[in-house]
Amino acid sequence: MTVDIRPAEACRYDVLALGEVMLRLDPGEGRIRNARTLHTWEGGGEYNVARGLRKVFGLRAGVVTALVDNPVGHLVEELILAGGVDTSLVHWREDDGIGRSVRNGLNFTERGHGVRGAVGVSDRGNTATAQLSASDVDWDHVFGTLGVRWLHTGGIFAGLSDTAADNLLAAVTAAREHGTVVSYDLNYRPSLWRSVGGQERARGVNREVASHVDVMIGNEEDFTAALGFEVEGVDDDLIDLDTDRFAAMIDEVVGTYGNLRVVATTLRSVRSASRNDWGAIAWSAPTGCVLARHREDLEILDRVGGGDSFASGLVYGLMAGEDLQTAVEYGAAHGALAMTTPGDTSVATRAEVLKLASGGNARVQR
Repeated sequence: MTVDIRPAEACRYDVLALGEVMLRLDPGEGRIRNARTLHTWEGGGEYNVARGLRKVFGLRAGVVTALVDNPVGHLVEELILAGGVDTSLVHWREDDGIGRSVRNGLNFTERGHGVRGAVGVSDRGNTATAQLSASDVDWDHVFGTLGVRWLHTGGIFAGLSDTAADNLLAAVTAAREHGTVVSYDLNYRPSLWRSVGGQERARGVNREVASHVDVMIGNEEDFTAALGFEVEGVDDDLIDLDTDRFAAMIDEVVGTYGNLRVVATTLRSVRSASRNDWGAIAWSAPTGCVLARHREDLEILDRVGGGDSFASGLVYGLMAGEDLQTAVEYGAAHGALAMTTPGDTSVATRAEVLKLASGGNARVQR
């Protein structure tokens, strides 16, 4: 087995996410700037992984987050519950009436099409989750008494505030003390770090967290921006499939952080907002680097959340005791399917993921 996982009968949760859950406001095929109707979804980089593991793969999932006790907060709660994710560890903050001291996060998202790329406009300063401190959560109770087999968190939560970064470190430290596997998606977002120290600050936080992580996930840009590992000769706009360069980068990562059991990287070449080449590479000590089936010219409806669905497919494979090759195929297939539907979260089925991962196609099913 690539990672050692606590027995299910000893734990309340198969997977627990730590991160912010925002209300996504989506203009559909239109643009934010002239929208008259907005569709609502829930979403958040860490939460999306737990939701995928619950809704698509049937695992017991929960989320540690915070919301304001007002109608918007309860709308987000309703959406989380519809995804099957347990909300008993949600922390509720008193509403001050106008959001002066605390608020819920909003994320306006354009899907993009053709030459027009996807656009995300976050409105998440001073949110309830950003203010959630380590002292608000009894992590020893969560991991020791309740029991959690797998914790997933990431760089988006880390960038919300100094308080969030401290809380994240407390969580991953406690998780490892209690034998919980920790996965971390680097998920570098320049807008999150811009006003709080930029890339230098992001690298400082992420490097500290990395020493507590078992499974490190990201894309090729994340490993450079968030940790400082360079992939030589890669153009920012088009990533060609020279896996030797990514393998060299992964070797450097695991050479620096000996605690890592798995490193996984999505590989995406952007032909247009609607057509991407899509694949992934993963490493473990027993296997070395393995490559998922590469899908050239993949049609995209909504790319947001594709990386999160890759992560949940990969985690599911590892939790199911599959070899790394199978797990990375699950991840790449799930990410591909998630990008065919709108919203941050996946509405694929486990059967669809396994079929595509094993070489299935889009023929009509009757």
